[in-house]
Amino acid sequence: MSKKSPDDFFSQKLQFSSELLRLRKIILHSGLEETIKWGIPCYCLEKHNVVALCEFKSYFGLWFYQGALLTDERKNLINANEENTKALRQWRMNSMDDIDEQLILSYIHESIENFKIGNIILPERGKEINVPNELQDVLNTRNDVKIQFDSLSTTKKRDFCEFISSAKRLETKQQRIEKIIPMIMNGIGLYDQYKK
Repeated sequence: MSKKSPDDFFSQKLQFSSELLRLRKIILHSGLEETIKWGIPCYCLEKHNVVALCEFKSYFGLWFYQGALLTDERKNLINANEENTKALRQWRMNSMDDIDEQLILSYIHESIENFKIGNIILPERGKEINVPNELQDVLNTRNDVKIQFDSLSTTKKRDFCEFISSAKRLETKQQRIEKIIPMIMNGIGLYDQYKK
């Protein structure tokens, strides 16, 4: 399977195609390197993810990977997942009118400067893994799954646990458990495909 390029992403039928192309043009003026990570255009400074484009059903926008450190005087940035997210912030937009090139570039340049001086929020190390009850039930009843789960890296275990815990409905949690059991049995992490 060949890796998608940014041009492949933008050639898709997207709900906010014109708006995303406009944001792309703005970001490329900043000098960041364009790539695809997690299936979306991501813009990097050396090895650091600085900003990415996102599109959802009712909005599009930017993800600033170290957005929590930005000044954000206009309060454009939100934390979409207070429980699990420390650094990432979203800037949601609804139309072309929401795109302010100079303001966007000011956020990008501030973020770039933060990376250059080493002002970043690092992931927590040694954070306790909270196994959700639904997954624990499987581990208690299926020794083969428990053995494989216990052999995984801490990061993989935490990713699986957070994936299950973040579901609101019991039905969704069960669907997610069914999805991850084959991955656990094969030693595959939830996000391994995006880390290539």
